[in-house]
Amino acid sequence: MKKQWTMMLLATTITLGSTTFIPEEAQAASAVIVSSVNLRSEPNTSAASYGYVSTGETVEILSKVNSYWYKVRTSSGKVGYISTSSRYVSTTGTVPVSTSTTASSSGTLTYSSTAVSKVIAAGKAYLGTPYEYGSDRSTTYTFDCSDFVRQAFKDALGVTLPSSSRTQGDYVKSIGKTSTNWHDLKPGDLMFFMSYKGGSASNYPSNKAGQTITHVGIYLGDGKILHTYSKDSGGVRIDSIAGRHWEHRFIFGGSALR
Repeated sequence: MKKQWTMMLLATTITLGSTTFIPEEAQAASAVIVSSVNLRSEPNTSAASYGYVSTGETVEILSKVNSYWYKVRTSSGKVGYISTSSRYVSTTGTVPVSTSTTASSSGTLTYSSTAVSKVIAAGKAYLGTPYEYGSDRSTTYTFDCSDFVRQAFKDALGVTLPSSSRTQGDYVKSIGKTSTNWHDLKPGDLMFFMSYKGGSASNYPSNKAGQTITHVGIYLGDGKILHTYSKDSGGVRIDSIAGRHWEHRFIFGGSALR
């Protein structure tokens, strides 16, 4: 009898052990496209479209950004955003909720020396990455100026800045103080520039308030900027500002952190 109870206890222990220590693997989230849907570069309807994901195609759901948008990877490897509406998609598995913070979230992008150091380090990791105008925001193979700045903040802090230099400039103005004197800037601040018109200061207006932003970079301190602006220049690089056309083209600068 004692032997029988011992065997029953052993069997129970093994069963409980297998239940406790070998959890079932979670099913990856995916979606089947019910009706052809726009794949966008950002989670909003005004963002650039990469084209349509066709009816019947299966996509991997990377995260649920909010009630309206999924971040997905298509069968061809393209990453973008699609509507969460059941009119367009039918999901399976557990959809992960996005933990990244967007630039529009209030009170989350706090300025600190640690945050600045992370942004600068993330940007420097891409030194030498080739330049491409209108670069693909879903890859890091090439950058244009605003894509590079955006990726540095995304890698460092998990935040997503607006996608163009002009909208990044609008965002910086909307959250805090800006300066038209680059000497007033702090490391990590964003610098915004007008178009190149020559190497002399006389080629540029003294009052640049009405000028259109065409370039953005990250101020490193000590009169240097981390940015990218042309294929011929070698892609992501560091340049001095003083006495060069960068100084003459500078419109304003400020922090993307509150």
